[in-house]
Amino acid sequence: MKFRRSMWSYFSIFLLVAGVATGSVLVYDAINKTTDNAETIVVTTCVIFALALVCTIVDIVRRKHTVDTPVEKILQATKEIARGNLSVRLEPRHNYKRYDQYDLIMEDINDMAKQLSKAETMKSDFVSNVSHELKTPLAILQNYSHALKDKNLDEATRDKYLDVIESASKRMSTLVTNILSLNKLENQQLAPELAPVNLNELLINAVLSFEELIDSKNLEPVCDLDDVTAVSYAGYIELIVNNLLSNAIKFSNEGGRIIVTLKKQGDDAVISVQDFGLGMSQETGARIFDRFYQGDTSHAQEGNGLGLAIVKRVIDLLGGEISVESKLGEGSKFTVKLQMQ
Repeated sequence: MKFRRSMWSYFSIFLLVAGVATGSVLVYDAINKTTDNAETIVVTTCVIFALALVCTIVDIVRRKHTVDTPVEKILQATKEIARGNLSVRLEPRHNYKRYDQYDLIMEDINDMAKQLSKAETMKSDFVSNVSHELKTPLAILQNYSHALKDKNLDEATRDKYLDVIESASKRMSTLVTNILSLNKLENQQLAPELAPVNLNELLINAVLSFEELIDSKNLEPVCDLDDVTAVSYAGYIELIVNNLLSNAIKFSNEGGRIIVTLKKQGDDAVISVQDFGLGMSQETGARIFDRFYQGDTSHAQEGNGLGLAIVKRVIDLLGGEISVESKLGEGSKFTVKLQMQ
């Protein structure tokens, strides 16, 4: 379609130029038969100038309609976007099937404005969430540090306050670490070495590393692991598994179960982490991998909305897939599919 439009445009110009040349020749021939040489030259020159003027006017009108008008609209839109007006949208001049290059540029500008608007919203959400996440532990640190100045505190109370301060500082440290990790992943600065990875051993070690948290909630870990080795990045896979296990523990009910499976599916390794805890709504599930998004708007559960964003980014870098099945009040199951080669 685009090729046909371009050819028709070129052909139209060709016909116009050919018409001017042909008309000039015919006029010259007609005048040459009835006038002397000098008059023929003068009249022919005037006719050529007249025809050139007509062509110029036609080209000005054509250019105004086909080039200048859309370019002015595009320039005005880009100026508005540069000023921060991300609500700008351009209306293409033709139906979709008849789009020209300017219509495509307009659509690209619309997409760019939408993406920038989305990024601005995410930035606002980030500032809001990080402000909340920092404000709470900072308040804890301030209050309990002040309380520790009381010389009449007994040893047990002092130790309890110190434990609270340690927990708050760890929460702040995790937030900063997650922000830095996501930034490095976005800029592809985290690059572990490609090597054979024993996935079942990696999963077992990951579960064991959470043993203290699992015991604290009296959870029952159930592992169904095939012997699978993948040529991949161990550091990336550890980030995925640790975040999924951390979430499963966090959102499990006291005395519940966590099921971790590893299966071979064709050329892929399939890892799943399932809990039977809080679960999530369909709306939350649709946005769970968005950066800085937290389904629990009450912030009753600790978190900063970055863990699953990190998981999604890592899986994208590995060329894998992740999906989630969840029902509110019944738990969630995250399934990761990774290439073994």
